[in-house]
Amino acid sequence: MSDLKLRDVRKSFGAVDVIKGVDFDVDDREFVVFVGPSGCGKSTLLRMIAGLESITSGELTIDGVRENESEPTERGLAMVFQSYALYPHMTVEENMGFALRVAKLPKHEIAEKVRTAAEVLELGHLLDRRPKELSGGQRQRVAIGRAIVRNPKIFLFDEPLSNLDAALRVNMRLELMRLHKQLDATMIYVTHDQTEAMTMADKIVVLRDGLIEQVGAPMALYNRPANVFVAGFIGAPKMNFLPARAEGGGLRLPGGAMLPMAEASACAQVGIRPEHLSLDPMPGEGARWKGTVRIVERLGGLTNLHVDVGSGFDLVVQAAGAHDAQTGDTVALAADPAHLHFFDHKEQRIEPELRQAEPA
Repeated sequence: MSDLKLRDVRKSFGAVDVIKGVDFDVDDREFVVFVGPSGCGKSTLLRMIAGLESITSGELTIDGVRENESEPTERGLAMVFQSYALYPHMTVEENMGFALRVAKLPKHEIAEKVRTAAEVLELGHLLDRRPKELSGGQRQRVAIGRAIVRNPKIFLFDEPLSNLDAALRVNMRLELMRLHKQLDATMIYVTHDQTEAMTMADKIVVLRDGLIEQVGAPMALYNRPANVFVAGFIGAPKMNFLPARAEGGGLRLPGGAMLPMAEASACAQVGIRPEHLSLDPMPGEGARWKGTVRIVERLGGLTNLHVDVGSGFDLVVQAAGAHDAQTGDTVALAADPAHLHFFDHKEQRIEPELRQAEPA
């Protein structure tokens, strides 16, 4: 497999800048996920790596070799698209071996590569079928098999699961993780689904408006988001954000909660993940609120409560199990200071010093 490096890579369509200067590395055998909202440039960036879009400026290298001007077929990469793009008149075997036939490989070599890929993807019993006879998940596995037979330096995936139903997406996500380990391959994967990014990636690249907001391991982004955008994008349910103001040697939050803090004026927002809010807290436990339950989402193993804490703000609380709260109940909440996230007036992460609260 191979590594890839991008240095100040930019892409413009006329006067419109789509990719505005990105730098990152993909290490050998790493699974890297590009994630971000629609229109952030993640698919364009993947197509630039594949050679399907030209690079306006900057440098792309694969294994230390500049590839800006190389044709897609010369880069040694294989791409799996959102649409399966299978030939309807060809069998599974013919679809998987098509690129090898175009490359005029010997028939016995094509047959061996297709057989090996079919075994990896558990498609051996489907080789004589045509795409119309396959399920959506099977068609996507054929598209992946078409990439595997080429033995590429790097696999590229452009939202390959977005056309599948929810249950099948979960299954295919597990299949791709297994495949990454089995092939010991370098993979770059594009998605707008942060759950896919968190569960699959060795490294996540978070994009917004053609720029990289943060790069890191999934739990590093979850525990220490660089800014409000990353904090809100990574994690489900999404992080609660509360405006904060300096008051009396501390930080005042909506609903009356108070945090003793040095240099409180530097902080403009406080973030609290739903799973880091506790119900019915012990006395003196962190920032505290009383509120009214507005909505209860029962998910079986988890319950999400939407709690009105006053001042026009709701906090989403995630409780383990089937919590017995009902709409209209009054509940007490607390946030452990160790799990709070603080952001300045430019929405960037800060690390203020929290003081111990004075004894009551």
